[in-house]
Amino acid sequence: MTEFIQQDLSGARFDQVVLTGADFHGVRLNDAHLRDVDLRGIDVRGAVMSGTLRGVEFWDVELSGEIGRLVVNGIDVGPYVEAELDRRMPERILMRPTDPEGFRQGFATIERLWDGTVEHARTFPPEALHRSVDGEWSFIQTLRHLGFATACWVGMALGDPKPWHPFDLPWDEAPGWDDVPWDREIQPSLDEVLAVRGQRRALIHGVLDGLTQAELDRVVSPIANGHPPETVPVAQCLRVVLNEEWEHRLYAERDLAIIKEEG
Repeated sequence: MTEFIQQDLSGARFDQVVLTGADFHGVRLNDAHLRDVDLRGIDVRGAVMSGTLRGVEFWDVELSGEIGRLVVNGIDVGPYVEAELDRRMPERILMRPTDPEGFRQGFATIERLWDGTVEHARTFPPEALHRSVDGEWSFIQTLRHLGFATACWVGMALGDPKPWHPFDLPWDEAPGWDDVPWDREIQPSLDEVLAVRGQRRALIHGVLDGLTQAELDRVVSPIANGHPPETVPVAQCLRVVLNEEWEHRLYAERDLAIIKEEG
């Protein structure tokens, strides 16, 4: 098998090349031109895309992720997708708060929803909560990642340079930091992870209690490895955590349903 590792192939030309079953990881295809290509069965994860697809055929395609402007045959379908998701899940609207009371309501809502998901997870055998579905994080790993997200973003808002717990799990494509824990393979129990999650909830409530608009508007800066790389307002820190909690609960419920169906 030919391997291209840490090579700069910018401007390279691939003509009548067979790449069936090839594995692309950490590859940059920005500004690439694809002509007469066969992408049936393609599996793309963790990608960022902007550009134009013309003369393409979509017959059995699933797209999930953050969608901004997405024009299909001349129609921007992004607003339609957002409106339909809000219609199906009315609580989703609460994940976009703009004022202190809105943030308190949003976090109260997502905590209530997650409490229901955790009770659902408790009906599964403990080993099932460490099971990965289609290469995604297990239920326990999902909770560990949310712990990392809270430590990262709320820790930044509080000016804590080292808010980490050994269970914290960064995203898979994270660059890696010497002082940030990152052990995907450990398997703490649900109760052990929930104990840390309780501490992180208390951290969030400490910010929400007495939260003011001036505090939401306060700009904070990264102070250590693992924190967001740019200066952001506290409102954005809290909104990112809300979004992470919302999206990953949906993933968790989806995978629990698959595990239950497969037995």
